[in-house]
Amino acid sequence: MLSLRNGDERAFEVLVGRHAPGMLRVARTFVASDSAAEDVVQDTWVAVMRGLDLFEERCSVKTWLYRILINRAKSSGIGERRTIPIGPLHDDDPTVDPGRFHSGGEPGVRGHWCEPPRPWQRDPQAQAVGAELLQQLRAAIEQLPESQRQVVILRDVEEMSAAETAELLSLSAANQRSLLHRGRARLRTTLEQYLALEDSVGIESQGRQEAAG
Repeated sequence: MLSLRNGDERAFEVLVGRHAPGMLRVARTFVASDSAAEDVVQDTWVAVMRGLDLFEERCSVKTWLYRILINRAKSSGIGERRTIPIGPLHDDDPTVDPGRFHSGGEPGVRGHWCEPPRPWQRDPQAQAVGAELLQQLRAAIEQLPESQRQVVILRDVEEMSAAETAELLSLSAANQRSLLHRGRARLRTTLEQYLALEDSVGIESQGRQEAAG
């Protein structure tokens, strides 16, 4: 930070290279287009350079950058909100199908998985579709309700702590946990459905090969 305050251009380039991609991802969750997100990021860097002397180092540089970014993004996004409805902060739908849990019977199993989540990577052959799986995950994140998407990106993509995320988004700790849990559950469901489809295609292909042999 001292080098930045002393006008070290190299230090600024390093800071931009380290944080600009993540800042763009976060800004995109608040505004309606990539170009608008780029404008928010650019405005943020201008504000950062002007406010270096005001940074008291009570938080990490990353948290400080994202606080400025989100304030800029919220202001910028007021007139151009996404057309995807964000829905209520909480909803009544279960995050996981209740049928996947034991409902009773044997002592000690009530509420535990009877059909556990499928692992996302199961064997080397499955890992070969990693690029497609990543594409599916990105698309699934984009379809999350806005509030869930913001929390998931800050926590799981940008690796911010729960406390930092709650502060940056002006959420209570409980709301932050709820949004993260629901967002992750939606993503897991999407990926499980994708993997199940891949399995069915693979089985059909194998059956045709055996029949031809």
